[in-house]
Amino acid sequence: MEAFFTSAVTTGEGLYLSILHLLARCSPATAGLVLERAWFLSILGEMSISRISLVILLLSAIRVFAEAAPAEQEVLDAIKSPGLSVVHLWAPWCSNCQAELKSGGWLKMVKDNPQVHFYFVSVWNSGEDGRALLKKFDIADQPNLTILADPGPRGKDHVRRFAGLPLSWIPTTWVYKEGELRYALNYGEVHFPILQQFLADSQSKWSHIGEPQTE
Repeated sequence: MEAFFTSAVTTGEGLYLSILHLLARCSPATAGLVLERAWFLSILGEMSISRISLVILLLSAIRVFAEAAPAEQEVLDAIKSPGLSVVHLWAPWCSNCQAELKSGGWLKMVKDNPQVHFYFVSVWNSGEDGRALLKKFDIADQPNLTILADPGPRGKDHVRRFAGLPLSWIPTTWVYKEGELRYALNYGEVHFPILQQFLADSQSKWSHIGEPQTE
């Protein structure tokens, strides 16, 4: 976001249009930060009074939207918990997501890793969480799985960021440990043996203390 404000046109009109363009592409949390920065710039005289008024209205709308869409904030809070968390972004209409479910890979992954908490977040699906499809494949009622839904629509206006990370494809799967991103699978279907290895590697200290040093 710093780069955006550094490179933005510094005239009131140019900055105003740039901000509106960015707001259409970012998550509620990011949009709030953008608007707060826009307010700061307006104090410096970058924007007219009428533009300032519209920024205030936009900020109010973003806050209302964020309150109505708790999935992202719930994920941000949950991944800070001790241990490993897996965030899986998907949609029931997505053929790649369906293929992952049909393979039985997700059910086995969730059942084989009871110490890991999985968050299945339906995105680009107008707020529907896809629970019915998850029930069909016996995943919905697993004790270490939480089902959530982002309210964003399918199509050109779909959310392009989630939990502070770019989102350009589903399924997308992220592995966290205590709030820190360990691995990100941002394209294609999951190869579950690889994901299982990522879970194991996320617990590793990756220490080479005591080993011979390469000169």
